[in-house]
Amino acid sequence: MVVRVSKGFEKKLQLVGVGYRATVEGNDLVWNLGFSHPVRMTIPSGLKVKVEDNNRITVSGFDKSDIGQFVASIRRWRPPEPHKGKGIKYADEVVRRKEGKAGKKK
Repeated sequence: MVVRVSKGFEKKLQLVGVGYRATVEGNDLVWNLGFSHPVRMTIPSGLKVKVEDNNRITVSGFDKSDIGQFVASIRRWRPPEPHKGKGIKYADEVVRRKEGKAGKKK
């Protein structure tokens, strides 16, 4: 409870993929995720969002459940996929990659 009041909590996300980038415009989080349109999401009150290097997002605030819910709703747009590793992942998450086709054996 002391950490909650003094420092707060934060979660870090990372965008992995060619052309995947994020920006903060006013009270909106705008990112390009390979769709034909940019995706806009309103930042809830009480949360702060910082974007570094266009592909790292830090969400911070004092309510741990609000941070987790907002980060989960962001991640739902493009969860990391096991073949190329593209998508939105937590900064400390390790995505297990699948092996590609082995090719035709004689």
